[in-house]
Formats: sequence, structure tokens, C-alpha cells
Amino acid sequence: MAFRFATAAAMPKPCLSIRANQSSSLDVSDLADDHVSRSKKNFVFIINPKGANGRTGKEWKKLLPHLRTRLGGHCNICEYITSAPSHGVDITREAIREGADAVIAVGGDGTLHEVINGFFCVGKPVTALERGPGYSTTLGLIPLGTGSDFARTFRWRNDPHEAIERIKRGGSAYPTSFKLHLGFKSKIDVGIITAHTGEQHFFINVADIHLSAKAGYYASKYKGFGNLCYVFGALRAFIGHENRNLKVKINGGDWEVFHKVTAICIGNGKYFGGGMKITPTADPSNGKLEVVILQDFKWYDFVLKLHKLYSGSHLSEKNVCLRSVKSIEVVEEMSKGDIYVQSDGEHLGFLPAHCSILPAAINFFC
Repeated sequence: MAFRFATAAAMPKPCLSIRANQSSSLDVSDLADDHVSRSKKNFVFIINPKGANGRTGKEWKKLLPHLRTRLGGHCNICEYITSAPSHGVDITREAIREGADAVIAVGGDGTLHEVINGFFCVGKPVTALERGPGYSTTLGLIPLGTGSDFARTFRWRNDPHEAIERIKRGGSAYPTSFKLHLGFKSKIDVGIITAHTGEQHFFINVADIHLSAKAGYYASKYKGFGNLCYVFGALRAFIGHENRNLKVKINGGDWEVFHKVTAICIGNGKYFGGGMKITPTADPSNGKLEVVILQDFKWYDFVLKLHKLYSGSHLSEKNVCLRSVKSIEVVEEMSKGDIYVQSDGEHLGFLPAHCSILPAAINFFC
């Protein structure tokens, strides 16, 4: 697979080419060909056209002329349309290896999750093959998905034109000490979750366990209903649900038993589930994960206290526990093997699970 970056004025179709006879050795010689200005930066845009029930693909087509106008004089643009689950992971890894200056996720939290995982391979950061050790690819985001919850942490409006301006400012030679909302580059943390199989996944927003993860699993089956998918997912998750005793180990310390746990939410970002402010104290640049544990919630508690979950005021409830951690391990007290685990809305299986933080892991256009 090889990237050929084209100028904005001459980009009628996706400019990422795939060689018919792909070898295990990567060819980076054509990252920027002789007809493209080598002084420009190379930006890769990864789009899931089926996101938001097909709306992402349609909106991207409308947005592309504006993108070319605003960024075409600043960078070489390569758009890539994903065609299968995890395709975004592979494209991101290849782009980084071949020296892309930025990879921008276009879509919702699912697309962003794939791109984040593409920044890593076998538990280690992916690096450019022909760049120095200090070089790193920057992550960008144009929110066009159903949830776009990570963008809410930065108080961004769901406005792709505004996102393009952030990327333009962030890609310029401005100092990195400016405030995040001004639209420059900043280091952000990434969470890592290890399943019982030993397989690792990376997340940028929220990982969660038990009822909320089960609701997210079922919500993914109703994406065609837009934000209502979260409501349908929650209703389905309540069927047969029971609160469980879970054992938790924080920062490698002693095991603690939490009784009648409804859900555990581990936040690098503040929001999930289409705008629910579940971990309101989370900050993706403070080197910590914020853990919220809901205990002994009944179905009617969610009805009566739903407004608190959306506003972030649920931390005042007596059966809500908040911990700030570097790592957390969760297992069942009496193992049944049916406690759901997810990160960034992606189903990862079942307990046990271990989460930790990678501080300042990725450059991000803020």
C-alpha cells in the first residue's frame, strides 16, 4: 500500500493508491511525487461513509470543496474512504509509517477509535520509517458522526467548518503554549485497556463496564435511528440486568470489593452515550483516568436521575463513587463471564479487564 498525495486542485477522487502486488516491505519513495510541492505537509483524511446512517459520507462530499479551499494551499490532501470494520486502523498505520504529517478522523467516535488504534501496533507507537526519532504524526478530528462525544470535552460545536479552521491553525507554525480552544497542537493522553486474552486496545474517550457497556453493545445495533440508538440500547440492556459485586484494584494496590455495581466508567474524556457527562472531572491532558462507579442503581433511578447524568451532577449521589487513577483492574467477585466491556463505544468482550493511561501520547489538533 502506498500513499500518493495530490494537490487540492487536482483531487477528483481518493488519492490513496493500493498496489496490486503488495509486499511486506513498505515503499515510501512516493509519499510526495515530483509533481507535488515537497514543502507542503501531507494530511490524510479517513472517512467512514456509512457513519451516522450514511450521513457522514454525504456530508463529506459537501464539505470537500470547502476543505480544498481552506487547506489546499497549506497541505497535500489525501482522502481515504474506509470499506470495512478496522479498515481505518490499517490506513492510519500505513500513513504514519510513510511519513504523513497528520491523520484526521472524519466521522464519529467509532472512526476516531479506529484511527487512535492505528497510532499503535502490538502495544507500541507506530513510527515513520524515514523520519527522525523526534518526528510524530498529529491526530485531527472532523466530527460528522452520531455521537461525537469526544469533541464535547473540548466544548466544540458539531460544526465541520469550525473543525477545518482548527486543523488549519494547528498545522501552522504557531507555538504550542496557546490555550486548547484556540486551535493549535497539544499533547493528549490515551487510555489502554487489556482484555483477559492479553489483547490490547487503545481508547481516547471512555471505557466502561457492565450495564453501560451492554447498552453500548445493543445501541450499535440501532445506529439507523440516530441518537435514539442510545435509548433503545439502554432499554434492551436492562432486560435481565442484575447489579454485581466486582473487585477493583487501583494503581496496583489492594483489591477492593464494590457491592451491587451497576456500571464502571473510566474516562479520559467527559462524555459518552450521545452527550451524557458521565466522567465530568476527566481531562485528556492531565495524565489520569477518572473512574465513576455507579452502585445499586435501579431502572427507575435512571429515569429519575437521567438529568443528573447528562449534566454531570450525579457525582453528588451517595451511591456514586469517584476515583482518579493511573491504572485500574476489574474482575468479578463470583465469575460468570458475562460482564460486558467496551471502549469508545466498541465492544471488547467481557471481564476481567485492566485499564491504564499513556500520558501525552499523541499530538492533537485542539
